[in-house]
Amino acid sequence: MTHIAVIGAGITGVTSAYCLARAGFEVSVLDRHRYPAMETSFANGGQLSASHTEVWNSVATLQKALRWMWHSDAPLLLNPAPSWHKYSWIAEFIAQIRHHDANSVATTRMAIEARQYLFAMAEAEGIAFDLEKRGILHLYHDAHTLAEAAAATRLLKQGGLERVAVTNEEIHQLEPTLTGQYAGGFFTESDSTGDIHQFTRGLARACERKGVTFYQDVQVVQAEASETGVALHWRAVNELGEFAAAVPPEVLACDAVLVCAGVGSRSLAQMLGDRVNVYPVKGYSITLHLDDARSRANAPWVSLLDEHAKIVTSRLGESRLRVAGTAEFNGENRDIRADRIAPLLQWVRENFDIETANAVPWAGLRPMMPNMMPVIQRGQRRRVYYNTGHGHLGWTLSAATAELVTALIASDAAVL
Repeated sequence: MTHIAVIGAGITGVTSAYCLARAGFEVSVLDRHRYPAMETSFANGGQLSASHTEVWNSVATLQKALRWMWHSDAPLLLNPAPSWHKYSWIAEFIAQIRHHDANSVATTRMAIEARQYLFAMAEAEGIAFDLEKRGILHLYHDAHTLAEAAAATRLLKQGGLERVAVTNEEIHQLEPTLTGQYAGGFFTESDSTGDIHQFTRGLARACERKGVTFYQDVQVVQAEASETGVALHWRAVNELGEFAAAVPPEVLACDAVLVCAGVGSRSLAQMLGDRVNVYPVKGYSITLHLDDARSRANAPWVSLLDEHAKIVTSRLGESRLRVAGTAEFNGENRDIRADRIAPLLQWVRENFDIETANAVPWAGLRPMMPNMMPVIQRGQRRRVYYNTGHGHLGWTLSAATAELVTALIASDAAVL
């Protein structure tokens, strides 16, 4: 069997490892955390959302970013401090505006395809992950944004997605716990939600049953690809990401390497002679533990996206509600800021009659490419592959991109 090393044990790396093992490859996975799914795949918004696949590359996004720049509670926040990576990424982002429609349609098609793969994995391996197939309801507070959403809906329809316009009355029929009033909305019945962490951990256990080897608490410090194979030099790290003192690197030899390392993919690509311009865009979430009967009764079951606040919700079983949102351009910074968590709590209080005392905050870095599209490709050197850069849609797209990159590697396997 050809031996493939996958770098990264988040949702993208684990789905890729699963597909590769199922295709007959020998697979090893390396990750710097103690367990799989401990970084961006830990506590995201939970939405498996083909209805949220319109790419951000637009003049409207830029206008909003400039307007919000000086407001710490804004849905999109840009730290204006000088950074070549950040501003060169933004320049490339602007250059991609002309591809907005085509990229949105392509992403929608991929998201729809990903559903069947992800559900099939869960069913085949018996993975419970608080899956709710109740649809996603997009909420709009004014006629202008509702009209913009109608234009986006036409793009999604080109990609094969059906979502329907709903009135304020229909919104409250779909989700009676909402207390606000709205100009209207759109409902996508085929969308769903689930716990990304539970799914990824369950799929990682399935990978181990298929013979996949996991190297946890390790950091790849050097990667070398040649005509005959790949050598990954790694060192053990502790919970703080610090190297064990005076311990030389160990080497994992393999036939090919697949980089699925999220925001770490850029530096790994540089080691391997490639440019993968991933930028870390921070998102925040709170997990509300619904400890009393009133909160459990008054928390929404239908997944929501409030267009004005850029906040999403997912019900994770009877006793948890995930609330997530915001995009922060501030480099590789994982700090949980109180002024970014506060708007999430305030939004919940304004829209639902539930307790918010037991709320667990979290922040994660979305690995975004300037065109908002995932990178599924060969490297410039033989034996190097990438499946990364999924941005805010890693949970939604990962099962499809795992299948795509496995097919790509399989097509090359005869000459590896």
